[in-house]
Order: sequence, then C-alpha cells, then structure tokens
Amino acid sequence: MNAPAEAAIVKQHLIDPEICIRCNTCESICPVGAISHDSRNYVVDIDICNWCNDCISPCPTGSIDNYRKVLKVKAYSLAEQLSWDVLPAELSAAELVADGAVAEAEPVVAPEPVPSALAEAGAPVFNSAQYGATLPPWSAAHAYTNLYGPKAAQKTIEATVSGNVRVTEVGKTAGGDYDTHHIVLDFGTMPFPVLEGQSIGIVPPGTDDKGRPHHARQYSIASPRNGERPGYNNLSLTIKRVLEDHQGQPVRGVASNYMCDLKVGDKVQVIGPFGSSFLMPNHPRSSIVMICTGTGSAPMRAMTEWRRRLRASGKFEGGKLMLFFGARTPEELPYFGPLNNLPKDFIDIEFAFSREAGKPKRYVQDAMRERAPDLAALLTDPNACFYVCGLKAMEEGVVLALKDIATQAGLDWDTVGTALKRDGRLHLETY
Repeated sequence: MNAPAEAAIVKQHLIDPEICIRCNTCESICPVGAISHDSRNYVVDIDICNWCNDCISPCPTGSIDNYRKVLKVKAYSLAEQLSWDVLPAELSAAELVADGAVAEAEPVVAPEPVPSALAEAGAPVFNSAQYGATLPPWSAAHAYTNLYGPKAAQKTIEATVSGNVRVTEVGKTAGGDYDTHHIVLDFGTMPFPVLEGQSIGIVPPGTDDKGRPHHARQYSIASPRNGERPGYNNLSLTIKRVLEDHQGQPVRGVASNYMCDLKVGDKVQVIGPFGSSFLMPNHPRSSIVMICTGTGSAPMRAMTEWRRRLRASGKFEGGKLMLFFGARTPEELPYFGPLNNLPKDFIDIEFAFSREAGKPKRYVQDAMRERAPDLAALLTDPNACFYVCGLKAMEEGVVLALKDIATQAGLDWDTVGTALKRDGRLHLETY
C-alpha cells in the first residue's frame, strides 16, 4: 500500500546563511518568485520552488546550492529559515522513517503552491532575469573565488585602509543626503587576486540587535586586476553611505557607515573574492556596453580603467566602449569629473538625470533608445558584451529597451536574447 502524501520525503532547497553574502542574485534571477529575504537571511519557499536551478550557477558563494531531505509535511517554514545562523543538520534515514510514522498517524494537508498575483490575473509577465548570462564571456580571464570566508581554510583576510575620498559633491537632494566614497584597501603580502566585475565581502565589527555577529556585506570592486595603483596588492570600492531605506525612512546602514567613516591605517576584515560570470572579455577587439546607476558604476570603473591602461600600453586593438550612467542629479553621480576627462575617442558616455532642476526626467533606458542604431549594431556583434549594474528597479526597463531596439531594427528578440544569454554577453547584477 502506498504511503500517504504527507509521509512523502522530498528534497527541500535551502540557502546556507553562513556563506551567503546577501547579494540578491538568487532572488532577482528566480523565475517563479520562490526566494525572499528579510534584513538578515535569504530563504526559499518550498511550496513555490520548482527546482528549475536557475539560481544555482549565478550564486557567487555556492550558498544557494544546498538541500535537505525532509518529510514534506515537516518542511522547514520560512519563519524557521529566517531565524537560522547555520543550516540544520541532515536527518538520518532512521529519523526520516520515524517522522513518516508520525505523519501517517497525524496527517496534515500541505498547502497548494501560491501563484504570483500577475500570473493569477492572467497578465503577461516580462522576466528580464531570464536573459541574464550565468557564464562569463568566452575570452574572460579565470576568476579565483572564495579564497577567504566562513568555510575556507582562512575565515577572513585583513586589509589596511590606504585611501578614503568622497566622490560626490557635498550637499542634499530630494530624497536625502548623498555621500559616496572611494575607498582603497591594501592587502600587503597576502594573496588576493581579483578581476574586473568581481566583488568582496566586508565584515563589520560588532553584533546586531540580537547579539549575533554582523554578516558580511557585498561590494563590487572598482579597480582593475593589477590594483587601484598599478602593481600594488590593493583594490578600491565605491560605497554610498546609507541613511534611509527604500521607503525613505531614516536608517543607518551598518557596513556603509562603518566603511565611509574609516581612516587611513584602519584595519578591515574581508572575505572573498566572489563572482565568476560578471567578467569583462579579454578579446582585444571586443566591445563593452556598460549601463549603471549610482554605485553600480564600480565594476564599470574597473573595466574602463583596465581598458585605459591597455590602451596606454599599446596592447588594445580596438572595440567600442559605451557607458550609460544614471543618477538623480549630476551632484549625486560618483566620478563625474574624472569621467568627463576621459578621451571621447576612448569611451562614448551618455548621462541620464532623473531629478535635474528644470529638465524632464531622463533614465538610462531613455538614453539607450536615443542611441538605438549604435546599440542594434552591437546586439548583433558576437564580440560585444552588455553589463547592467545598479538598483533592481532599473533592470526590467533596460532589458525592455534592448528588446525594443532589437525589434525596431528588424531583429527577432527571442533569437537575440537567447544568444546574449548563451554566449555570456548580457550580464545583470542588480540589487
């Protein structure tokens, strides 16, 4: 006789809170909305997850690649997962059998999967994440990852602050203060190899309001592979001081305020590096289109500076560099001055400001549509790669703009979008 459905043993997809760096990659790429988070943990809803595994390969730490065999009726709830600091131990076969016997005696009906509101309403859903590549461009250099971290031989590496400079103008704008810093960390004699497009985790000192050590915060690297200063074992970060949440309520970001207040000579605990797909191509004739907002400019700065150094050394053969950079006002845009000083024959820059006094709102996708002929040509160029980094809200608009540009040029978007993903040419890193 078959066992009741409640006694069924299933694999429950779980996220390891010890090594998760809360980068939001898994939640942003999940096509069914099974992943969510609170202020501390990312969790997977067993009633929604369909084991498509789209979230596995993009995860920079491997924290998403975990499961536990459980009795379906006793699957770990979202509330339980949100409370974890470590994954629960795996249940033995005997424990699973014992749990099954209890379930047969006291059957409970598991809830039905919950469809999204859009799907329930029958509305068409454009899933921009489905076009994001999970593989790097074919010519990208090999990335080293997870050299330091909770499950590495060495938990953290200590870096010394060798620079901390504000890179936005002093002042306020609608929505509060803007205060973005360029911070340089030196690793001395300890190995810490990085590539453009990778990130690191900063471990803030102290504990949270529940007395637990702060988890690491992820920041994209803003310097090229041979250091912020060429030939030195250092790197830079672009960090905005967080003083309010997404609803505009006052809040002090733990790591951002800690980092922005650091002085030269201070020590910082670092884990990583992370990321093996959001990498620039090494092909000397490849073109790069960079689309970003705010501190999403960090990896774009790294790529641009590496290309600038290659050009200065005579090792760069060509290829187009385009940058679409958005902010509310010019004052909020980091590196505004240095960007304007780059040679026009080296990089093609379009700024988009959404809160500039006396001017209509303009977003990066608007600027992209204005340059449709140039972008359409690059969409069909197998040596052209597209990189999107910034707030999650921009992602759909940017990918829709690419879709519209392709369609207006007489291209089939399904074919183009599939090729962009398959060939590692469209990379989305939003948060």
